[in-house]
Amino acid sequence: MFRFFENLVDPFTDYPETDSPPKRLFAFLWDYSQPFKRVFLYTALMSVVVAAVEIWLIHYMGRLVDLLSGAEPAQVMADHGLELLAVAVFILIIRPMVQWIDVALLNNGIIVNFGTLIRWRAHRHVLRQSVGWFENDFAGRLANRIMQTPPAAGDAIFQVFDAITYSLAYLVGAALLLWGSDIRLVLPLLVWFALYALLVRWTMRRVAPASKASSDARSMTTGRVVDSYSNIHSVKLFAHHDRELAYAREAIEHTRRTFAAEMRIYTMMDVMLTLLNGLLIVAVVGWAIWLWVQGLASVGVVAAATALTLRLNGMTGWIMWALSTFFRSLGVVSEGMETIAQPIDLRDAPDARPLHFGRGEIRVDHVSHHYGRGSGGLQDVSLTIRPGEKVGVIGRSGAGKSTFVKLLLRFYDPEQGRILIDGQDIARVTQDSLRRQIGMVQQDSSLLHRSVRDNILYGRPDATEDEMIAAAKRAEAHEFILDLSDPQGRRGYDAHVGERGVKLSGGQRQRISIARVILKDAPILVLDEATSALDSEVESLIQNTLYGVMEGKTVIAIAHRLSTIAHMDRIIVLDDGRVAEEGTHEALLARGGLYAGFWARQSGGFIGTDEAAE
Repeated sequence: MFRFFENLVDPFTDYPETDSPPKRLFAFLWDYSQPFKRVFLYTALMSVVVAAVEIWLIHYMGRLVDLLSGAEPAQVMADHGLELLAVAVFILIIRPMVQWIDVALLNNGIIVNFGTLIRWRAHRHVLRQSVGWFENDFAGRLANRIMQTPPAAGDAIFQVFDAITYSLAYLVGAALLLWGSDIRLVLPLLVWFALYALLVRWTMRRVAPASKASSDARSMTTGRVVDSYSNIHSVKLFAHHDRELAYAREAIEHTRRTFAAEMRIYTMMDVMLTLLNGLLIVAVVGWAIWLWVQGLASVGVVAAATALTLRLNGMTGWIMWALSTFFRSLGVVSEGMETIAQPIDLRDAPDARPLHFGRGEIRVDHVSHHYGRGSGGLQDVSLTIRPGEKVGVIGRSGAGKSTFVKLLLRFYDPEQGRILIDGQDIARVTQDSLRRQIGMVQQDSSLLHRSVRDNILYGRPDATEDEMIAAAKRAEAHEFILDLSDPQGRRGYDAHVGERGVKLSGGQRQRISIARVILKDAPILVLDEATSALDSEVESLIQNTLYGVMEGKTVIAIAHRLSTIAHMDRIIVLDDGRVAEEGTHEALLARGGLYAGFWARQSGGFIGTDEAAE
């Protein structure tokens, strides 16, 4: 039975993916709710049925009091015995079945799947964002929003059907019950409801922004705490334990203040609600007693009116809390939308086609990119890298080397100009097809918190075990991998490497990264300080491996250690975002320019300081 309700909606069902999700809150929720429309309808109907059953029970209690008043027990049982038995069967069998269907639809059909659907689609949307988008925010804050928005949305939906729909149906039923007893009993209920609605309006207008502020503060705290944990080596290295505590305390105190402001609203709400409920009880019950004194109402009417008002007295606090939870959850969803509903800032062109790789020629055509700042990056760079050519790129820090690589991988679109591979503008091909043709080894090689095997196979998931091991051996990684183990007892290629590969040395991470690129075997190879984390002996071995990997590929190698690129077919010197010099190692030395200055003043094969180079 549980499985039937749990399978009413598939949270992973296909859906029309959009680059620009709705920006308004209810449009956002409506878009995510489309697979649940039919289940929502059934749940709303069941909430009305449950409320109707509760009202009927109170009505029947009044009838029962009238039946028992002034009548002989034997006569009551003779006249109404079957009726009482039928009511007992209804209460013991039918009512639990109705309640079961209602809560199963809500708890097992909606709540389980609605949050899952939002989390899945939100993660899928965020994962499509560009690298630059991720660089502009805390990973911890992004993850926090992805994790806290789905349960908040689930809470909002839960309150809609568990409290709001039910309570509205209950209030309508209560009014009809009192109307049927004596129309004058409806008047105090309507006055109370009007005052109650004003209190709800006052509360909700304050709860939503207060909840959003509190949610923002929690996300900021999470971001700061995760930032400290992610950079724990730096924290310990610079002995900034107290500084990090102060940094976190500032955010935690801000969270406390925003939460305190939110809870003040609830305290005031509770006090006002108690006064209103007292007014309801005195008005309705008092009026019912007055009607009884005048002979205009039976004892059953008084009993039903009393039971109804006491039930409403108990419900109103729950309803108000449910409403405040509803709006507080909407505040959390609204805060999460700041991440989830952001449009994709770098997307494939509408007519984008897969990159058809030919010979591997790369042409940079008057490219400028300054990250929207007007300076830094690249300025009007034009160059052509011939098929199979090995090109070294050097320059001072900030000269534009990393920008060049990011634009080639289309992590950003150039502000001016274009980049072509085999005559195809990379802005007009699909991003995935472009990046499948490029293998890259970075200076800071971060690994996934998975097994060594998973990390190497990331280069080519369909590779065989033998192919993976062969790649590890070529990267001089096989021997140390066999000696690895993790706290869970996994060894060798099954050992997990920790977050970003923190359990490995820099050189070990680099060699696994190189093995991954070797396995990928892409026709364009980008080396960004690929051997900088290796010791001299291992570097010599890896250099020979990389030279072998370069065969038949178009290669772009960025280096500060000039000895690693001296044998390239051509060397390009970037300075202040422009191509300052280009040529072979010998030609650039003979020219006596920037490259010659770097070479003459390097220490151990590294570019010297800016002052020395100048």
